Amino acid sequence: MTQEDIIIKVENVSKEYRLGAIDFHSFLADKKAKKEGKKSGRKLLKALDNVSFEIKKGEAVGLIGGNGAGKSTLLKILSHITVPSQGTVYIDGTMSSLLEVGTGFHPELSGRENIYINGTIIGMTRKEIDNKLEDIIEFSECRDFIDTPVKRYSSGMYVKLAFAVSAFLESEIMILDEVLSVGDVKFQNKCLDKIRELISKDDRTVICVSHNMNTISRFCNRCLVLDHGKLIFDGDTADAINNYYGIDQDCEVRCDYSKSRRFTWLTRDDVRTEVVEYVDREQAVFYDDENIKLYYSWRYNKDVNNLSLRFEVRDEKENPIATAVLKDFHSGVRGDYSDAVFDIDISWLKPGRYKTIYTLYTVNGLGISEDLDCIDGLSFEKKNTYNEGMVWVSKSWGNIELPNIKIVK
Repeated sequence: MTQEDIIIKVENVSKEYRLGAIDFHSFLADKKAKKEGKKSGRKLLKALDNVSFEIKKGEAVGLIGGNGAGKSTLLKILSHITVPSQGTVYIDGTMSSLLEVGTGFHPELSGRENIYINGTIIGMTRKEIDNKLEDIIEFSECRDFIDTPVKRYSSGMYVKLAFAVSAFLESEIMILDEVLSVGDVKFQNKCLDKIRELISKDDRTVICVSHNMNTISRFCNRCLVLDHGKLIFDGDTADAINNYYGIDQDCEVRCDYSKSRRFTWLTRDDVRTEVVEYVDREQAVFYDDENIKLYYSWRYNKDVNNLSLRFEVRDEKENPIATAVLKDFHSGVRGDYSDAVFDIDISWLKPGRYKTIYTLYTVNGLGISEDLDCIDGLSFEKKNTYNEGMVWVSKSWGNIELPNIKIVK
């Protein structure tokens, strides 16, 4: 990474807040303590603690961490809403920020008027905004309300218009904080597709905060993990997510999931996976004629009938590749522990490195799958036993080779 590539540089940034009521009396107490050379009686909270990283132009970077980790504070510093207590921030480009629903909108003005205000703020001329106006309105799906004061918009309409403004007005950096968690799924997917387009075609730099790891995985190749104000991980998105959930990266053939944090979207805890292990393996490598034999143990936190397993295979960029299921294989009552060895045929997969997701689920009376436990599973590598004479190009042809074509006439 050259200095010319860097669009955001954060060096040793810390942010402190003084706890307690912010009023005239506390202000006088702080002033008096400072004059007397004493420390204030109010406790300091370190929202960020010596954070440093660099982001280059065109990168899509995820930012994850638990509540109170410092994510929103960091974004507010990057957006110049607040200043760091110490450290420096270098930003080389125009920026649009969606830190919460309706950020930057004037409630008394219409959607159309707010588009022009936001464009002007990031330095666009009226003519440039005119050229983008129809695209913004069309994408936002708010045409019928575009001349209505935005204070009358629903939260979903706010997000649709705010995202459209950020996507089509020509800022070089987009900052998104949980905004895609509002609104319908169809529009969320539309936004994700647009972000990918902006990154690939316009070289746009995107920083995204979300508690939805699927959202982060879909377009972020790199991810930062914050914990109690400290940057504890900076690297590959899948590794970052595993780090966030507390999954040991060193266990190649065995993992204990009993105390690992689950995905935030998972609301059920009827069943909990305990230990998963590749049977009789020193390495997670499988060859042409080998199936995966997977030891799997679990416990029941509630009574469950007709437990099923979904085994999902993904490539290293989290793209779905294949899925195998085992339906209605077990039932149990609260407090029970059980285990089994599953045999999984991976013969259609071509050589490569793969990630997995394990989901324990049931199917309700309407035929809808209800996920009871879901975890990032063990990775594995598929290898050829011998050279087939032609190298399979997975990047172009995919990771699954279908059965050979036959001539029938």
